[in-house]
Amino acid sequence: MKVRTRSSALIGTICLVASLALTTASAEDRDAARPKVPKIALTNVATAQNPIAGAAGPGGKLWIAERAGTVRVLGDQGLGAPVLDITAETTTDGERGLLGIAFANDLAHFYISYTNLEGTSTIDEFAVRDGKLRPDTRRTVLTQTQPYSNHNGGDIKFGPDGYLYIAFGDGGSGGDPHGNGQKLDTLLGKMLRIDPRGGTPYAIPADNPFVNDPNARDEIWAYGLRNPWRFSFDSGTGDMLIGDVGQNDWEEIDRAPATSKGGENYGWSQMEGNHPFRGGIEPANHARPLHEYARGGLGCSVTGGFVYRGDAIPALQGQYLFSDYCDGTIRSLTMKNGTVTGVNDLVVNGGEVISFVQGGTGELYVLAIGGNIARIDPVRRR
Repeated sequence: MKVRTRSSALIGTICLVASLALTTASAEDRDAARPKVPKIALTNVATAQNPIAGAAGPGGKLWIAERAGTVRVLGDQGLGAPVLDITAETTTDGERGLLGIAFANDLAHFYISYTNLEGTSTIDEFAVRDGKLRPDTRRTVLTQTQPYSNHNGGDIKFGPDGYLYIAFGDGGSGGDPHGNGQKLDTLLGKMLRIDPRGGTPYAIPADNPFVNDPNARDEIWAYGLRNPWRFSFDSGTGDMLIGDVGQNDWEEIDRAPATSKGGENYGWSQMEGNHPFRGGIEPANHARPLHEYARGGLGCSVTGGFVYRGDAIPALQGQYLFSDYCDGTIRSLTMKNGTVTGVNDLVVNGGEVISFVQGGTGELYVLAIGGNIARIDPVRRR
């Protein structure tokens, strides 16, 4: 009987130790799997007048657009004199102004996206020679009338495929009163894809998703967007990520994989994020957000960013950085196979963050509409 008691006690002790070991190992495994949140700092590199967009140009230098209509190049001594000035051709009423800039992948042409004095969204092109803008080569590529002064979108980027992508909002007001998000006969509420050098004034890529649809605009690449405020391509994978500003309750970040053939429907105005908007019915082809967050505690207007592919902060590699205009905190998403595995607060605040810019070496910069241009750096040990 005593032997049995001792055996039972021994067995119980062994089981307890094994259980503790498994618990500890499990915790260690979880800690190992949990992504490390790097410590970052914002280093102010220049001050501008309402900086709103940027792009890496010749020599890897940053070109910075100011909302009122000027473009300046960032040098060692800060921003230089304007290399372009269209202040007489635009206005900052509502959400208007100079809204986006981009270089073609070969840096031979430079593009601006702005609203003209009538509020019409306009994409213009300039030739670049020896690293300098040629104002005499200016031509208009595409225009789109805007029914209201808000939700212009206006961001532009060249994709890995060499085509120009253009993000337009739903036309404005509130709640998409004209239903533009889901209509395929308008460019409003869309992501467009064009070949600006392939025709006069541009050409449509033959593999755009709606080129054979007589009821749709050939320029459309994706639809169902409310006010796409900054999109980017992951320079490592080619994936497209879009920050789309919500209406009342939800901010969202959308994704299209590099393998996408286009045609994604991001849901607006039937959906706001993952949620039906005003009794809307979720479209059967709804491309659900990569990430969403509720308005209120985390802000009120998402500012899309970039997947970090620089060298200065190895622990940040592969994470998608974004912020919110009303909150200013820099956050990141860790992802695996197109799914978010973590949402990280990077514990720095960029102010009224209006845009991110990817430099020529992959490092990221943060633009605050109040004037600050800051580089995201690692925290230096003392």
